[in-house]
Amino acid sequence: MKRIQALDILRGITIAGMLLVNNPGSWAHIYTPLEHAEWNGLTPTDLVFPFFMFIMGISTYISLKKYEFKCTQDTVLKILRRTIVIFLVGVFTGWFSRFCSYWQHPTEDVGFLTQLWEATWNFEHMRILGVLQRLALCYGAVSILAITLKHKHLPYVIAGLLVVYSIIILTGDGYVYDGAVNILGRVDAAILKPEHMYKDNGIDPEGLLSTLPSIAHVLIGFLAGKMVLENKADLPALMLKLFLLGTVLTFCGFLLQYGLPINKKIWSPSFVMVTCGLASSALALMIWIVDIKGWKKWSLYFNSFGVNPLFMYVAGTLASILISRLGVQGWLMKDVLTPALGDLNASLAFALLFNVFVWCMGYPLYKNKIYIKI
Repeated sequence: MKRIQALDILRGITIAGMLLVNNPGSWAHIYTPLEHAEWNGLTPTDLVFPFFMFIMGISTYISLKKYEFKCTQDTVLKILRRTIVIFLVGVFTGWFSRFCSYWQHPTEDVGFLTQLWEATWNFEHMRILGVLQRLALCYGAVSILAITLKHKHLPYVIAGLLVVYSIIILTGDGYVYDGAVNILGRVDAAILKPEHMYKDNGIDPEGLLSTLPSIAHVLIGFLAGKMVLENKADLPALMLKLFLLGTVLTFCGFLLQYGLPINKKIWSPSFVMVTCGLASSALALMIWIVDIKGWKKWSLYFNSFGVNPLFMYVAGTLASILISRLGVQGWLMKDVLTPALGDLNASLAFALLFNVFVWCMGYPLYKNKIYIKI
């Protein structure tokens, strides 16, 4: 049966979008749609990561379907191996950033070997969690649930996770933008310690407690994956079902925001429902454009990101660190882009150029049908 190309393209759009918003020429000059909401609210930038997580849920269903969702030793080991590898890759990117930062500003009057050791052993203030770590934890949890529970029970798991999390954030001041008060910040500070957290007023946007609704988020994508495979032979019917799912989730999420405001940094239940709903509708639209109408030429750029998503994200992250630390970004902004375009446009131009640079790394792989899998 033919592969649904819309999945690869939408996945590629989200990866390209993540790299775009994570790499402006200057963090002081960003167009508003390319910034995250400061606290409650939703911007286009707030959609890219949850869209990817929704699609990861679909991909997880398709992947585990090959094993008939049986809880065998081989399947469990593959899930655990992939979870650990993705988590460690995330930790490595954080370590590499600190390594390069230290190498730029080493301790004065020390020898090369001492400098190398200090740069390498720099774990005292390294962040433990992050984007890849969240993907790993959610993938592992969803996969284990998928092979140990009957799938008809998964909607109750989703509801249970969101209800429990709602109680936690409502009774624990989860909406207070202060890590000393916010229950999420207090739990992260107690377990991870502040020196290993993201510096966002004491609240880590990929923290421990907010992983609970993130698992529910990927589970919704997982059930959407079941819908995709069961209706793959009838694309118009699949498109309509995804639109219906998306409409219901989005509507319910916007209603829920009156009690639980939409908030990415705490991954609120309303944020889960709205972003999953919009992702489902976006996938339905993409199926209509690409797989039903056959309008594919425009998607070549995003296919390169979509078929090797984790490789492209990690390669882009490492390239961003090197370009910044080696001074290439500063030179390009100061001497080339800003004088020609002004602050805001120069920052956007750099982000776009960097996106194309990462695409150039991925296109040869896509062209030669080389897929890097973990």
